[in-house]
Amino acid sequence: MPSTEEEVVPHYIDVSKASVARVYDAFLNGKDNYEIDREVLRRVQKVAPEATQLGWDNREFLIRASRFIASQTGVSQYLDCGSGLPTAENTHQVVQRINPEAKVVYVDNDPVVLAHGRALLEENDQTHLVGADIFDPAAVLQNEVVRKHLDFAEPIALYQCGTIHHYSGDRYAEIMQEYIDALPSGSYVALSHFFDPETDEFSPLARRLEEVFLHSPMGSGWFRTREQIMSMLPGLELVEPGLVLCCNWWPDGPRVKPLPPISNTIVGAVGRKP
Repeated sequence: MPSTEEEVVPHYIDVSKASVARVYDAFLNGKDNYEIDREVLRRVQKVAPEATQLGWDNREFLIRASRFIASQTGVSQYLDCGSGLPTAENTHQVVQRINPEAKVVYVDNDPVVLAHGRALLEENDQTHLVGADIFDPAAVLQNEVVRKHLDFAEPIALYQCGTIHHYSGDRYAEIMQEYIDALPSGSYVALSHFFDPETDEFSPLARRLEEVFLHSPMGSGWFRTREQIMSMLPGLELVEPGLVLCCNWWPDGPRVKPLPPISNTIVGAVGRKP
């Protein structure tokens, strides 16, 4: 792979710091990343050689949750926060395959995501992308594009998949509370988050990974406990099996291969607002 100096970098992209979206793209073996982003992946791989599994566990959870919501709940509106860069199975592709009338609004503030996403969605009038800070719920919820295309009198599926663990403050539960308060009854929330299992076997791995992420060119990636993550799902009725390892949330089939250690450090849940 070329170094950042050899890569052609658009003028609006800052490669002095890694981007969350581009780092995830590198974890998923994508092509929309730069040397600074791949450096994060390499550092994590020194702690856990199977590091890319972290990205895939998160992505596959999102896909399975999307299939469930689209096929089982009747919800046809989606607000996907921190959508990231386009991959093979984006939220709108999964849900619109099941319900072609489903409306999806993506929210991100990464300039690469906005450029790629708008090009991808040019011919899809059921899907839109807005630039906003997902850690500022009011800015997202009052965004004119969000309000134009989503009806807050009807149930909405809110996604925070692989996002809140990049929020460094202590208001993570309040941020989620503000989003959930704005959702009508019958709405669903899908959340995935880096996880400290608080066990002798895997907690040391989670803490080493956190240390690498926080001191990498990206500078974020908090591994929170079950109690902390549950505080982000206030008042929701969790769909079985509840808050579990992402790979264990309704997997596509029986597990044949051993579970990589890193899979024990990311969890997901889907909840319904009564």
